[in-house]
Amino acid sequence: MRFTKDHEWVELSGDVATIGVTAYAAEQLGDVVFVETPEVGKTVKAGDNLAVVESVKAASDVYAPISGEVVEANAALSDAPETVNAAPEAAGWFAKLKVANPAEVDRLMDRAAYEAYLQTL
Repeated sequence: MRFTKDHEWVELSGDVATIGVTAYAAEQLGDVVFVETPEVGKTVKAGDNLAVVESVKAASDVYAPISGEVVEANAALSDAPETVNAAPEAAGWFAKLKVANPAEVDRLMDRAAYEAYLQTL
């Protein structure tokens, strides 16, 4: 699993990456009440808006940590947005992307680097 400074995570399986938000992000959001996942077939570049999360505190954009094409969106989140809080780094994933450039994944932080980054916040 790799991480961004915007608190997204990426888990690569072959040429498909699963994208979600970290436990830290889920905690900062508070209770998630709505999730808008991307359309299958949408092409994104790293840094593009990928999804929207609304919590009792605010609405937040989730950015694509890498470039690719959306091959699956987590439809279960529309009926159970609280999954983002309950399992942010597992069942609370937002989308799966067919990776355009695997080297982008290598540029992201590993868990140790992300944990160290959190200590600076």
